Amino acid sequence: MDYSTLISPPAQVSRPGTAAADDRCEQTGVLIVNADDWGRDWETTQRIFECIEHGTVSSTSAMVFMEDSERAAELALQANIDAGLHINFTTPFSAPDCPRELLYYQAKTAHYLRRHRAARAVFHPGLSRSFRYLMEAQLDEYCRLYGSYPRRIDGHHHMHLCANILFANVLPAGIVVRRSFSLRPGERSWFIHKHRQFLDSVLARRHRMTDCFFSLPPLEPATRLQTIFTLSRRFVVEVETHPANPDEYRFLTGGGIQQSLRDMSIATGFLVPQTAESKSLDEWFAI
Repeated sequence: MDYSTLISPPAQVSRPGTAAADDRCEQTGVLIVNADDWGRDWETTQRIFECIEHGTVSSTSAMVFMEDSERAAELALQANIDAGLHINFTTPFSAPDCPRELLYYQAKTAHYLRRHRAARAVFHPGLSRSFRYLMEAQLDEYCRLYGSYPRRIDGHHHMHLCANILFANVLPAGIVVRRSFSLRPGERSWFIHKHRQFLDSVLARRHRMTDCFFSLPPLEPATRLQTIFTLSRRFVVEVETHPANPDEYRFLTGGGIQQSLRDMSIATGFLVPQTAESKSLDEWFAI
């Protein structure tokens, strides 16, 4: 695996409570702990920032047009925090003086996506303009706030995987995009496995992704997270967290995560190689 060119700030270092990344821990993968909803509101931003200071969060995904977006961007730039774009089609924008047209288009997409769980899987041609407008507006706002184009994109409520985004090529080509949740063999139904494999195959045609993606909760049993973290010995693993959730915040700042890490180390940014070896997650889980 070639790590000579990375899309995010530099190099992995050992974190508090973990073993140093030296010959004792022959890692060829990366463990990324990414916190969603940066800038949503003051408390959310502060909790994420505290986790980053504790060394238990690698990077964050920033919301724009939200009440704390401006301050969050200033903080990220001052503290050199790796912040991607957390594209939002469903939660009302809360920034003051939000453009009326922007609110109108978001209300249309939110109504459609939230009215039924299956809606995200169905392409709605009548909403194509709304989705594209919202995507472009949020990209422009991110550029204004952060002074550069986002190096990666994921979706609030994972709506970047909805049909109107995925099959209309709305996401910028070549950018790192969050994959669908990874599943262990036998976990969930055959249909869900195949559906997620299909979504990831569509993403892989135009984007780069981590090898696997998991949610931090559930926090119990402890063996679940230990198994996920161990994958980072060989795979590029992203673990999503929401420190606004009190249980996750306590786990990340109160020492709980160090017990699950063992000799693993958490990356200092969202590190994804330009090229990666072909690896079978199923084979690893079977070990």
